[in-house]
Amino acid sequence: MAQPAPQSALSSLQTQCDASAQSTKVGVLLANLGTPDATDYWSVRRYLSEFLSDQRVVDYPRWLWQPLLQLVILSRRPFASGEAYRSIWNEERDESPLLTITRQQCDKLSALLKAEHGERVEVDFCMRYGNPSTDSAVRRLQEKGCQRILFFPLYPQYAAPTTASACDQLFRSLMKQKWQTAVRTVPAYYAHPGYVEALAASVAVHWQSDETPSLLVASYHGVPKRYTEAGDPYETQCHATTQLLQHALGWEDGSIVTTFQSKFGPEEWVGPATIDQVAVLARQGHKHIAVVSPAFSADCVETLEEIQQQIQEAFLEAGGERFTYIACLNDRDDHMAALADIARNELSGWL
Repeated sequence: MAQPAPQSALSSLQTQCDASAQSTKVGVLLANLGTPDATDYWSVRRYLSEFLSDQRVVDYPRWLWQPLLQLVILSRRPFASGEAYRSIWNEERDESPLLTITRQQCDKLSALLKAEHGERVEVDFCMRYGNPSTDSAVRRLQEKGCQRILFFPLYPQYAAPTTASACDQLFRSLMKQKWQTAVRTVPAYYAHPGYVEALAASVAVHWQSDETPSLLVASYHGVPKRYTEAGDPYETQCHATTQLLQHALGWEDGSIVTTFQSKFGPEEWVGPATIDQVAVLARQGHKHIAVVSPAFSADCVETLEEIQQQIQEAFLEAGGERFTYIACLNDRDDHMAALADIARNELSGWL
């Protein structure tokens, strides 16, 4: 019969394991929605096909939805979407602004965390749809020696079509591994003080000028109403962010209007719709309004094209005179400090 190992040997082995764990690299993986690789028809079609085939985004039965999507919607929509992307495209880098900004966020967060933890931490980013893919980013971190990964969806408010879908894709990547990387996922941070304070600071700048807007519109990406009825907390968290922003600014009730944008399909979505509400505000006598997008961590086609072009046009056509768009938090220092603080908290015990 084999003799049990001496206590000293077990203690030594445990010490070695603990030392190995402490020297293991930790990865932080930022995740955003995605972007086509280019603005031509086929690039946009591939992107939209992947996006709109996600049953977290459109949960109709596949036998009903896929023929409609592939044969009808994707025969026309890539032309309009391609035009929208071309109007905001980063020509210098030949990529979408979302890709440019997310890379900048990754670089700044990496600098902040490496200043504290050196080479023990690696920061990378991925897109749920398009490139760089979640799978490729996970592999890159593993190749750098990361046996633990903090997955950070850049959505302040949780929603099944965004946060949950991004996590789904991460877990699909792990399903391919024989030795799975240990992972943690960052929860919704809609109420994080640093995030709210950064939002308030971005808004306050526009209320310190000589031509102050009469009202602030907080425009969030919309979801079908039945998602809320089924228990998705997104709508509630959006309203909570608005209330926290109002409190941080020290404003009175009614000074911020919460709206939702980007409606797709025939069913009822949460509302009011931003594009309709800004027209109502113009007809009510609001000649100068400002719009902020608290649900977007980085400017993208929904903010740079939909808000700054379509929604602004609706406001001006209804009699409005001046429309101010307040940029997303992007790679602002206060925003990056907030993301770093969230990461530190979630990395507790790993670093």
